[in-house]
This record gives sequence, C-alpha cells and structure tokens, in this order.
Amino acid sequence: MKRIILKRSFFAIAITLVVIGCSQTDLAPLESNSVPPGLVTNTSVVNLPASAKITYTLPTDADLLYIKAEYTLANGTKMQVKSSYYNNSLVVEGFGDTKPHVINLYSVNRSESVSAPVQVTVTPLENPIWAVFRSLGSLPNTPFKVIPAFAGVHIEALNQTRASVSILIMEKNDKGDWTVNPNSIYTSTDSIVKTIRGLTIVKHNLAITVRDRWLNTTDTLFTSITPYPESELDKSKFGNSDFPGDSSHFAANSRSGMWDGELQNWPRVYLTDPANPGQHSVTIDTGVLTKLSRIKIWDYPEYITTGNFSRSYYNIGDLKDFEIWGSTTAPIDGSLTGWTKLGHYHGAKPSGLPFGQQTSEDYNTALAGFSWDFDVTAPAVRYIKIKSISNWQGLGTLSIGEIKIYGATN
Repeated sequence: MKRIILKRSFFAIAITLVVIGCSQTDLAPLESNSVPPGLVTNTSVVNLPASAKITYTLPTDADLLYIKAEYTLANGTKMQVKSSYYNNSLVVEGFGDTKPHVINLYSVNRSESVSAPVQVTVTPLENPIWAVFRSLGSLPNTPFKVIPAFAGVHIEALNQTRASVSILIMEKNDKGDWTVNPNSIYTSTDSIVKTIRGLTIVKHNLAITVRDRWLNTTDTLFTSITPYPESELDKSKFGNSDFPGDSSHFAANSRSGMWDGELQNWPRVYLTDPANPGQHSVTIDTGVLTKLSRIKIWDYPEYITTGNFSRSYYNIGDLKDFEIWGSTTAPIDGSLTGWTKLGHYHGAKPSGLPFGQQTSEDYNTALAGFSWDFDVTAPAVRYIKIKSISNWQGLGTLSIGEIKIYGATN
C-alpha cells in the first residue's frame, strides 16, 4: 500500500511540474527577434475632415505584427494609432486645424521590435466643429439659431457629417468665471434641435462654443437672451364653437368638455364620431393671440369589464400619432392653408405592451396627462387645431378627456 501511495505522489508531482513548465512557457515571448522589421513603402494620403487616411505597402517580414502611427495634435495631445498587418492603411484623426502635420509610421514585429520611422505629411480638411459653429448663425447676415425659449434657450444647428460634437452653453457664475451648463448638447446627429430649460426669466449673457472629443474648440459666440415666461391660458376665454373642417362629435359632448376640469368621466369629455371615416380634427379658439409653449392632454379612458382595471387608456380614440397646428385667424374652410405646424407627436406606453393591454405604470402615466411642447420658433397664434393621424386602434378618430394650454401670457 505504501508503494502505491508513493507512486501516486511521484505521479502528482510530475504532473504539477509539467503544468508549471507549460505555464512558464506560455508566459514567455512567442518569438525573440531583436532585428527591427522593414519599413512601410509607397505611402499615399487621402485628407479627410479633421483626419487623414494613410495607405502603404507593408514590409515582407514574416513576423510583422502591426503598423503604428505616432503624432502630436496642436493642443499638445500625443496620439498613437495601430493597424494590424492584415490591413494596408490606417486613419489618423483629432486635428483641429488644416495645417500640415507630420506622422511617424513604424513597423512592429511579434517581438515588439520597432523599425525606424517613415515620415508622412497630412493636411487634414476642416474639422466639422466649424461647420456646426457657423450653422448657429455666427457669420454676418446668417439666421441666428440661438433664441429665447420658455424658461430656457432654444438652439438649432447642422452637423452634416454626423461628427461627435458638444455645443457648450456657458454663463458666468457668482465669481465671474464661465461655467458650462450641465444640460449642454452632446450629440452626433445631423440635425441638432434642442431647448435647454431651467433658466430664470431674466436677461442671461451666454457664451457658446463647439468642441469635439479631442478637445478642439471653435471660437466663442456671445449672445444675450431673456427666456419667455410661461403660464396657463385662461380657459374662461376659450370658445365652444365648431369650425369648418372639424369632425363631428357625439351629441352628448361639447368642446368645453376638454377644459371643464373633469379628466375622465362621460359625458364631460370630447369624442369625435367614429361613424365618420378619415383623420379627425378639432379646432379650439383660445381667445387670445399669444406665443404658445405647450399643451397638456389627458386622454379619455374607455370603460372595460376585463383585467385589473375598470378603465383603459391607450384605447380606441386616444391620440397616438397626431399633429397640432396654429393660426392667427379663424378657419374659413377645412384646409391648413395659412396655418403653422406647432408640432408632430407620437405617444408611447412606458411598458411597450400592444393595444388592449396596460400596466399600472401605463395607467398612472396617462392619468397624469401628457405634455407636448410646441415649436419655439412658431409665431403667436390664437387658434389651434389638433389633428389625429392614427389613434391607438389605428383609426383617425380622437378622444380627449381634458387639456391645458400654456404660453407667454404676461
């Protein structure tokens, strides 16, 4: 028995030594070649916005691993780009100007031996941040795209190359230092439209600059804006008349059911008649010509007899895809000639469940009402038209429990 145990011990020790030996072998360099590989040849350059593509012929070394580019940006940042030996090109990027820049190309083998540098000069095209900056209206005789909004500032810009950019909104703090608004814009979309809210209704002196992810920045645009004050429109001034082009509604309902304070219950709501096909609309006379900021809509919850709820939102006539238009004058026909689109909207359930199903979160979200912002660049209007494109049932009817309209009434 002792012999068997002893043999097993020797066997275990031998296995351990083999494992250790393998581990040590695995940790060692795969190759040991201190001779640097050959140089890249036949280099060519295609200059791109804030970058450049360098193409080359690889050296013929069997142990070549990658090509490395090293360069320094104008702001002092040292850059390094690597490209596998499977490729014959690489892209250098991050340039903030259009001046010539020297790029050092190195060949590196599997032993990490590095060749002498091959110098290539690139002259990148203009960084996209400058086109974004100009689109803000920074040039003379160009439309200014930084304008007051309700309790904030509205910004529009173009980013046609879809570069990753930041539009930084800055304002001086109590110590006189410029600080960046935390709600500044960070995006790679091609059409930038954003309203930054949370500003007090006083004059704000703002500084705006565009920056990329390599911290290249444009010049600074300075402007002063005073946000619009916002308050709810006086519902006692709303008109209850029908207008040409409006869809017929149930006889038990009237327009005033949309602003009588009753959110849910029949018949103090507004439902268009489903017997009439097409996309339904309703026009409301607010009684005052003013710049509008948003509308809050409470959908009408249908009565149901199944499930955990007695009422169902996201149902039949409740708005899912719809538009709101504005006009200074009362409509004389059913067309939208002379009207201004205030917004196109799409409703969504928090749960994402299909038609006919809702969770408690879905229900409570709808019960709290949905707030829809108007285009801040739209002119002052008196009349608004709510046009259903498609409700949750996929039809054009509309059902509204209550509305509140907000704007610059002071």
